[in-house]
Amino acid sequence: MKKTICLLVPALVAIAVTSASSARDNDNALSAARLSTMQAPGLQAPGKILIDVWGIPHIYAENEHDLFFLQGFNVARDRLWQIDLWRKRGLGLLARDFGPAYVEQDKALRLFLYRGDMNAEWISYGPKAKSYAESFVAGINAYVADVQAGRKPLPIEFRIAGTTPDLWTPEDVVRIRSHGLTRNVASEVKRSLVACAAGLEADRFRVKLEPAWTTKIPEELDPCSIPKGVLAAYDLATRPVAFAKAEDRKAMLTHDPDRFLGEADGQRDTVGSNNWVVAPSRTATGRAILANDPHREHSVPSLRYIVGLNAPGLSVIGAGEPALPGISIGHNGTIAFGLTIFNVDQEDLYVYELNPADPNQYRYRDGWEPMRIVHERVEVKGEGARDVELKFTRHGPVVYVDEANKRAFAIRSIWFEPGTSAYFGSSDYMTAKDWNGFVAAMRRWGAPSENQVYADVKGNIGWIPGAKTPRRVNYDGLMPVPGDGRYEWQGFIDADQLPRVYRPEQGFFATANQMNLPNGYPIAERKIGFEWSDPARWQRIVEILQSKPKLTLADAMDLQNDDTSMLARRLIKLLKPLESDDANGKKGLELLKDWDARDGAGSAAAAVFEVWISNHLGAALLKAVEPKAADLIAPAASSISPIVAYLESPDEKLGADPLVARDRILRESLASAVAEVSDKLGADSSMWRWGRLHVATFDHALMPLAEKATAAQLTVGPLAYGGAANVPRAATYRRSDYHLTAGASFRMVLDVGNWDASRAVNTPGQSGDPFSGHYRDLAPLWATGQYVPLLYSRAAVEAATAEAITLTPR
Repeated sequence: MKKTICLLVPALVAIAVTSASSARDNDNALSAARLSTMQAPGLQAPGKILIDVWGIPHIYAENEHDLFFLQGFNVARDRLWQIDLWRKRGLGLLARDFGPAYVEQDKALRLFLYRGDMNAEWISYGPKAKSYAESFVAGINAYVADVQAGRKPLPIEFRIAGTTPDLWTPEDVVRIRSHGLTRNVASEVKRSLVACAAGLEADRFRVKLEPAWTTKIPEELDPCSIPKGVLAAYDLATRPVAFAKAEDRKAMLTHDPDRFLGEADGQRDTVGSNNWVVAPSRTATGRAILANDPHREHSVPSLRYIVGLNAPGLSVIGAGEPALPGISIGHNGTIAFGLTIFNVDQEDLYVYELNPADPNQYRYRDGWEPMRIVHERVEVKGEGARDVELKFTRHGPVVYVDEANKRAFAIRSIWFEPGTSAYFGSSDYMTAKDWNGFVAAMRRWGAPSENQVYADVKGNIGWIPGAKTPRRVNYDGLMPVPGDGRYEWQGFIDADQLPRVYRPEQGFFATANQMNLPNGYPIAERKIGFEWSDPARWQRIVEILQSKPKLTLADAMDLQNDDTSMLARRLIKLLKPLESDDANGKKGLELLKDWDARDGAGSAAAAVFEVWISNHLGAALLKAVEPKAADLIAPAASSISPIVAYLESPDEKLGADPLVARDRILRESLASAVAEVSDKLGADSSMWRWGRLHVATFDHALMPLAEKATAAQLTVGPLAYGGAANVPRAATYRRSDYHLTAGASFRMVLDVGNWDASRAVNTPGQSGDPFSGHYRDLAPLWATGQYVPLLYSRAAVEAATAEAITLTPR
């Protein structure tokens, strides 16, 4: 059924926009808005923040300093707890506020800070990056100072946690790396465990290597020497901050290697995005259309924050991470841009032989090389400061020491190179005015590795990846390697050696984290990466774009919310000839054979299918073909992709008659899935709905510390939701209860050139204040595939303004 895509907004926006000129003529454009005035020390001239009826702030300043100052001031006004926690987490300052349970996480986080030359760091992002950060931080600090002085209220989250916000330095913005997305160190460990248990060939059931590639165990590496818990520090450094009652904190912060490795495997399909760009020749508007929906773990407040930034010579609108200046997804009135992850392998695990006479030395080439040891003090709430010892090899931080076997393990990551603060490089490309300027900015891009799609008002479209990409000559990065000097990065692949497309012949370009290196790309010489997302989302996007000779904005919004499963189509084809004498098997076949392969919230078949592929099908096959590795591979959510491929072409691992064995596995595992659905939703299949299992609930991290009424206020949901990990409406879920965990944090569809017709939606809302009307107001719209206007012109913004704040220098 066709979705109604535009909120209750059609009437509201029509009124807002059509009345704008008359309101302006009467100098009364803001007559319906709530007006207020604030003083902001450090501001050079008066400025305005116009907050529209959807909670989107539009900032107007007289100069660039004031613009980014006001961006920082405003985000502190709206998201102070979120950005303060981001900084404290990233710098390893949690124990000072939350107690001794967080000391080990602080230590882990400090291992992954950027500790290099700050001049090289700032220069890497372009000529204005440092000044943007300085102004942004000054704005945050102006607001924090008012909170500290009691001139502004302390947000409720600080009162729940018993803490206060800190002042920032500009370096804080870029030194923090551990929130960024890199890969594939966890997969290196998992591959070693699989190789130890069942042989390297068994790993084909965990992840398909693309382009076609056969890896091998590095010389003198024993895969059985890699401890399952080797990445405990990495896990602590990259996980979000969690809270619990005092008696539960130790368990909450304990490293569970099976959970961590399984979740890391699943991220190939859960942490990604969709984007596409369509040329004017293929749109109903005669203008380019650009769409983007980045997928991350869901949280409240939202990971993204939508903002409009306007000053002489600079005017952008879109979404970014709240703790960074500028935007990373959106447009500047001339060009538009949107991102997805481009799966470059940007990290390696190194294994060292330790000197038996000195455990702080490791073998490197023909001698012993000393580790660099750094001592730092960790302030701890309720007790004295602790001294922590951080060790580094020439490659990176030491994350694990196997004392019994005299081995150490360290991670080399692009995080330790200048210019790799996640998303901060967008402060460079967001001001580009044409393709050449955009390409120049993307040449400097470090992290995360991205597919950027591009469109401009002249009708040009394009695609360009950006990443700091290690050059590996004699190894492929798919397994840990000895750290004795034989396996080194030989610099980085030049940005111009990555593929790109300008004005594609087909009139559109789409990415969804799938392998998109062109045929014939010299992968043996440029080992960019071999582990990509399943192509199912991309295949469905392309199928729709090819079927629409004149794409509309509504078509693009529908496509972002499309829940058609290409994997389901493939499995249904295998089920069509089957029959079953088992009641549950018969019911499963009856539902799936006639199913349209759409993971709709109201679908009974979708419930059966998703339960089947997530918890039954893969486990059943692996027990038959790789029993020694089944427990390692089956918990990985993304393992369904290579499993489906194998089921389509089974081999002798299933015995003398692999097709018969395959069909038995299909029938029996499907019957088992139906039994689980019946147990969870009742015996009456007419009452089964995917949305009864697959619900979105946004739980604030502080809920365990809040009293009951406040905890309820912090929560958004539950909301019945369709979709799944491998459909365009990406919606990953926990395998234990099928509740939503990750998906589109933000959606955007841009009418390039007719900017006020553009649409977007955040989730669950713009504000971080749980008592604000904008904390949860967008969640029902997001859940039902609706959008709000992404207004750009001053007239349209003023007509839709709900609150206007005038800021003056103090």
